[in-house]
Amino acid sequence: MKRLIIVSVLAMIAAPGLAFADDIEGKWKTDNGETAEIASCGKAFCITVRSGKYKGKQIGRMNADGDNRYSGEVTDPTNDKTYAGKATLSGNGLSMKGCVLGGLICRGQNWKRL
Repeated sequence: MKRLIIVSVLAMIAAPGLAFADDIEGKWKTDNGETAEIASCGKAFCITVRSGKYKGKQIGRMNADGDNRYSGEVTDPTNDKTYAGKATLSGNGLSMKGCVLGGLICRGQNWKRL
């Protein structure tokens, strides 16, 4: 009985944090008007183009860093070059950035949730 009470209390404590967590998974409109989808793939999140010339191409893999921040790799589908990637989720917006030279040179996009 004590074990059941402890488990119930722990579940109630954890539940509010889970309910308010932002979710990076879903379909996103990119700056160039195409659709990308972010989905769980193992312990990471894979980014795949879902419309346009590069439809079906995986262009990134991100890991959750906490506090709505993600890091990993992003690939420019036009030249297949891969960069260190970072993403920050804020409501229905996702700020994506790819960098080289340890973050000295970066390019970014702001995506909107569909």
